[in-house]
Amino acid sequence: MLNLQKAEQPTLYFIGVTTTQSSIMKLFPLWAQALGLEDAVIRGIDIGIHADPALYRQAVQFIKDDELSLGALVTTHKIDLYNAAKDMFDYLDPYATMFGELSCISKRDGKLEGYAKDPISSGLALEAFVPDGYWQEHGGELFVMGAGGSAIAISAYLLDPKKASRPSKLIVTNRSKPRLDEIERIMNEVAPDVPAEYHLTPLAGDNDKVMAGVKPLSLVINATGLGKDQPGSPITDDGAFPANSLVWELNYRGALDFLHQANRQKADRSLYVEDGWIYFIHGWTQVIQEVFHLDIDAATFAELERIAGTLR
Repeated sequence: MLNLQKAEQPTLYFIGVTTTQSSIMKLFPLWAQALGLEDAVIRGIDIGIHADPALYRQAVQFIKDDELSLGALVTTHKIDLYNAAKDMFDYLDPYATMFGELSCISKRDGKLEGYAKDPISSGLALEAFVPDGYWQEHGGELFVMGAGGSAIAISAYLLDPKKASRPSKLIVTNRSKPRLDEIERIMNEVAPDVPAEYHLTPLAGDNDKVMAGVKPLSLVINATGLGKDQPGSPITDDGAFPANSLVWELNYRGALDFLHQANRQKADRSLYVEDGWIYFIHGWTQVIQEVFHLDIDAATFAELERIAGTLR
């Protein structure tokens, strides 16, 4: 069971695996001051990967019942927590029910609400480094390693049929088949007109083989969590990135093996390499807005980004 103590001041929780290592623990007090939330604090709730559903339900029930526990950001456990506790929410937003995950817990007018913020935060992060019209101009592919909540959100965002410029193909790999089947089901609903491949890749060498077939001028993403909460990388040191491509490591902390692998090939393969820092900032500001019922405008976001930069 989790050891959860009654909150004595307005509290935002971070439900993750190794929360004490996150920059948010030092950053939130600075952001809270800038946002006028001077009494607010953040607390971590660490839960092992793919834990007993009872632990997720305990965390949700605690937040629901405790007056000063205002909400939470959920990472790593977004799908597992949704599956374990979806019946406990008074409201789930359309993204949460469509993708079967949630990354934000908040309370409004006595009701417990759940949101999947990743489609918004990942989209904002992508817009910061993917050039306008990139897919239309180059015809590249989207190769995502991992099939969790972030992978689903990013794929759905980039392949949205309303977009004029989309990847020419979706390629997804994952170590376990159930998650792979789930992202295939969702993407068949979101973008049935886009060619897609789904590969079971239990070994890093399997990802190397898939990546060898990805077209140049594509986007390659590590959405596995490897290199942060778990050691390693989804590829081996022999894996060759597609030339002239964008490479996105969703992690910003940890050993970051995948990021280092990409950087070693950056010059020879003409890669643009991005880490997960801006994604981290957008992810947290989206949740803070929801939990504290704020409207963070562009000027305020720029100031929060500036403050965050002082801790890098």
